[in-house]
Amino acid sequence: MSIFYLSRKGWHAFHKAVGITPGVLIYQNANAPLSLSNISWQQLNLNKKHLKALADNQLRQLQHIDEKVASYDDYQIELKSQEKMPEITEAPFVLHKMLHTRLPELLSSYYQLTIIKSNAKSVNNQSRDEAGKLLQDVLDKIEQRLDSLLEQMEQQQLQDLRIMKSYIDSHNH
Repeated sequence: MSIFYLSRKGWHAFHKAVGITPGVLIYQNANAPLSLSNISWQQLNLNKKHLKALADNQLRQLQHIDEKVASYDDYQIELKSQEKMPEITEAPFVLHKMLHTRLPELLSSYYQLTIIKSNAKSVNNQSRDEAGKLLQDVLDKIEQRLDSLLEQMEQQQLQDLRIMKSYIDSHNH
């Protein structure tokens, strides 16, 4: 019995030393609905009130978009830190406008429609369904634009590596 007691005390001391509380597990179900109070945004500045009307899958998609925007912005910051000026093209400009102006406007309009729908019985479900499809279409298009920019970023980095390898190879002989 004393061996069990000492091994248990040692096990707890080990966990305490590495900052883990034994017996306490915090499991987060990845499929559980998101809570607006727990969502934090890295780049997007969205009104939490307007997010209340969104379905869980749309909130998740917005989080993915936010993560992708953060990756893209980190890449731009890294380029500037290396004193490489990022190429300014129409695509990043349009995406920035969509994310920081049009998306908040769209979410506001969608929220207002849901308020009207909940307060007036005369508004039919067809308008709500159409609004949901339009919102989803915009989210999909924004994410596609982001994916395209991230793909370009990846290809540019790969091309830079190829050029560097070629340079090194040419100077090894």
